[in-house]
Amino acid sequence: MKTAIKNRYDFVYLFDVKDGNPNGDPDAGNQPRIDPETLQGLITDVSLKRKVRNYVTIAKGAKPPYDIYVKEKSVLIETHEKAYQSLGVDPTKDKDDKKRTGGEIVGQARSWMCENFYDVRTFGAVMALKVNAGVVKGPIQLTFARSVDPIVQLEHSITRMAVATKKEAEDQGGDNRTMGRKHTVPYGLYQAQGFISAHFAEDTGFSEEDLSLFWDALQNMFDHDRSAARGEMACRGLYIFKHESSLGNAAAHKLFDRIKVTLDPNRKNQDQPPRAFADYTVTIDRENLPKGVELIEK
Repeated sequence: MKTAIKNRYDFVYLFDVKDGNPNGDPDAGNQPRIDPETLQGLITDVSLKRKVRNYVTIAKGAKPPYDIYVKEKSVLIETHEKAYQSLGVDPTKDKDDKKRTGGEIVGQARSWMCENFYDVRTFGAVMALKVNAGVVKGPIQLTFARSVDPIVQLEHSITRMAVATKKEAEDQGGDNRTMGRKHTVPYGLYQAQGFISAHFAEDTGFSEEDLSLFWDALQNMFDHDRSAARGEMACRGLYIFKHESSLGNAAAHKLFDRIKVTLDPNRKNQDQPPRAFADYTVTIDRENLPKGVELIEK
C-alpha cells in the first residue's frame, strides 16, 4: 500500500471563462450562478470535483486504484455490494433491522472503497446506505469559486432547424424550427481556495501519487471538458502553500491573503469591463513566508 502524504497543503486556484456558462443553476433556468448582492459569479465545489473526476477517468481509465465512485449512471449501492463480495461476505444475508447491513465488517468495506476509488480517498463520501460502506471525510476540501469582479449573465435566443417528432412538425405547419435559450458569461476570472489535510490523508491512504494526479487535474481538466456551453475555460494559476508539518505552520487565510488579483491599472480600454486574463494582475507576496511554509507555483 502506498504511503499517505505527511504535509498539510493550502492552495489558491485561478481559472477563467470566456463566452460560456461555467456552472448553470437548475433553480434559475440554468443561468450562470451568481451572488445576488455583489453580482459576482459563483461555481460550486461539486462542479470542480466533477471535472477532477472526469480527468482522472480519462487519465487512468477508471480502473482500481483509480476507479471513480460517483460517476454517470452508477448505482452506488451495487458498488458497496462489490466491496462486501470482495471480502467474501454476502451483504443480503443476516440483516439486522435495527441497523444497516454490514455490522463489524463495515470498516473493512470502507477501507476497500478508499483503496479502489480515487474520489473516495480524495474527497470523501457518505456511503451509509442500506448496504453500509461507512462514511469517509476526504483530505481535500474545496470552497466555491467566486469571480474577482461582477459578471454579466447573457441570454441568447437560438434556433434549431428541426423538430423532435412528426406531430410537432404538423402542429407547426411544416415550419420545422424550434426556439431555445443559451446562457453565457462574456468573461469571468474565478478564484477558489482548497485545503489538504495530512490527518485525513492518513485515514484514507491518499498518497503523493494521488496528490500529483490532483495537481495535474486542476491544471489540465478544462482541456477535456470542452463543449459549446462551456465556451473557453482555462487554468490561470495554481499557488500551493506546502507546510513542513502535518498540522500546518500558518493559518490558511493569512497565506491566501498573499495572493492578490486586481485589474491591471495599465490595461487598454480602462473604461471597458475586463474581457481577458491579460486585463488582470496577479501579485504574490513571497517575502517573509512563515517559517515552515513553502510556496509552489504551477
